[in-house]
Amino acid sequence: MTEPDHLVSERQTLILTELHTKGRVLAQKLARDFGVSEDTVRRDLREMAARGECERVYGGALLPRGTTRPLAERIAEAPTRKALLGAAAASLIEDGMVVFFDAGSTNLAVVRSLPAGMRITAVTNTPALAAELTMRPETQLIVIGGKIDPVVGAAIDTTALRQLDQIRPDLCLIGACGMTADHGLAADVYEDAVFKRMACAAARRTLAAATNEKLTHAAAFQVMPLSAALTVVVEADADAATTAAIAACGPTIVRAVATENPIQRQNR
Repeated sequence: MTEPDHLVSERQTLILTELHTKGRVLAQKLARDFGVSEDTVRRDLREMAARGECERVYGGALLPRGTTRPLAERIAEAPTRKALLGAAAASLIEDGMVVFFDAGSTNLAVVRSLPAGMRITAVTNTPALAAELTMRPETQLIVIGGKIDPVVGAAIDTTALRQLDQIRPDLCLIGACGMTADHGLAADVYEDAVFKRMACAAARRTLAAATNEKLTHAAAFQVMPLSAALTVVVEADADAATTAAIAACGPTIVRAVATENPIQRQNR
């Protein structure tokens, strides 16, 4: 007997929610959770993949490539690389600044690298960063509220946008999903790109710390074109041709190094 369409749609919606929460799903577990056969789940995943909602792999499915995975999952990845980027980016933040800290696992590493005793006013829409900043009594913390997007890990809804509109930070530490010379700085999630675009426009300068893979990823939704208003912190082994192409568009490139001197500047 053919399964009613509304049951199929409801189940696929729940599968999609789990994908966005965990980044991947297993057909065997989904079949057990929903009380259906694995063939039924595989049919669901085929239909979802045809709509571009997932990428099928052996045993289950992943979010499509280029889709942002949950912040909690990203925080656990490449901690040493992000710590080096965080140290380099933190060295560019000056005492007395008003700084907007955007969502991002590398931005969390920046917060953790801020010098003890530095007095800044920190603004963030990200609970994970806010929790870290509350451990710094010398920091004045302003938290932008609203509904927390479970994947981005931050408030990016209209409530958050209204609050952001009232703030003019000295520096915007933006989370970069992708950055290329042709497409500029971009995000994978449309609503996140809208929020990031507004944050960059409000700030005097923008700072982005990007792992190597971000420098070759052309994310779907542009946040800002590359310009002299942007400083980009890259890894010590970032490809020279790639960083040169970005620098040629205007940004200052800061290369993190694994030494006591945390940064080296690349001439534009």
